[in-house]
Amino acid sequence: MQQALYHPEHGYYSSGRCAIGRKGDYFTNVSVGPLFGQLLAAQFTEIWEQFCRPDHFVIVEEGAHDGQFACDVLESLQKRAPEFFEALRYQIVEPFPILKERQSRTLELFRDKIEWRDSLQPFVGVHFSNELLDTMPVRLISGGREKFVGVDGDKFIFVERPANENMKFNQAALDWIERIAANLQRGYVIAIDYGRSGAEFLGHVQVRARHRSLDSPFEQIGHADITMHVDWPSIAERAQANGLRVAGFTDQHHFLAGVLSELGRSGSLEATAGDWGPSPLPDSPKMKRELQTLLHPEMLGRAFQVLALSENVDFAAPKLAGFKFAGEPDAALALIDPSR
Repeated sequence: MQQALYHPEHGYYSSGRCAIGRKGDYFTNVSVGPLFGQLLAAQFTEIWEQFCRPDHFVIVEEGAHDGQFACDVLESLQKRAPEFFEALRYQIVEPFPILKERQSRTLELFRDKIEWRDSLQPFVGVHFSNELLDTMPVRLISGGREKFVGVDGDKFIFVERPANENMKFNQAALDWIERIAANLQRGYVIAIDYGRSGAEFLGHVQVRARHRSLDSPFEQIGHADITMHVDWPSIAERAQANGLRVAGFTDQHHFLAGVLSELGRSGSLEATAGDWGPSPLPDSPKMKRELQTLLHPEMLGRAFQVLALSENVDFAAPKLAGFKFAGEPDAALALIDPSR
């Protein structure tokens, strides 16, 4: 999975071969349109306000693909929250040159706001990722046995061997959250992705190309996306073990509805006194379609979940707007895996 997705020359993501959108292999929150970035910009603004509007604030994004999410966020902040925009530095952690080039082209108008990093550095602010965790390499472990990749003639096959009891199936994701915990000095982690209960993870990966499911990860290697549902409880537990606090967990429908409720508190989409800025929702059919796709439970609203973690944030601080309609995060995470 590591080689198929991230090989420097032939990897699906690292080579720039990944195709997103209706004409690509799959579509994402970002490819739906700019509304997703505009709503997250409002949530980031609330965090900046919660931190008493500092003169220096950082948003770190990993898994930025072509930079479109960053562009949508920065365009929205420049228009609706100019003071926050002035204080902001936007960092993209991107180890692959071809993706840096694409991001640079997308973000040409914001070059003075963007910094690229090969790896995560200490920061104060927000760490954001959208559909990154599901693409992290996994180990296929079941019944104390692990599947490895072998060769039979001219084809790849699975070969089973005893599993290393010290390695988790999602070790890469757990190592990732440890790196964030080691570098986040104060602020939030917001991760958006799709997940299932622990029992549904083992041995199950999804392989997609051109909006079609493939039967095996050995099909169209380097030309297909390989993912696994995120085990949110294990991510949250590892975060807590490394000093982070679970600040919220809910599905995307409730998260974005909470953000929207703060943009128009009277049931209107117009801004009110004390809002973070003008609403990003003009009364247009296109924007309504974007909103429906992002929020509707039968579209992306229930498929995706949002996990927020915090570091050095006052326990008495109010919930972030995105979790206004969410229950207690520990209980919500337990619902994902009833055995916990």
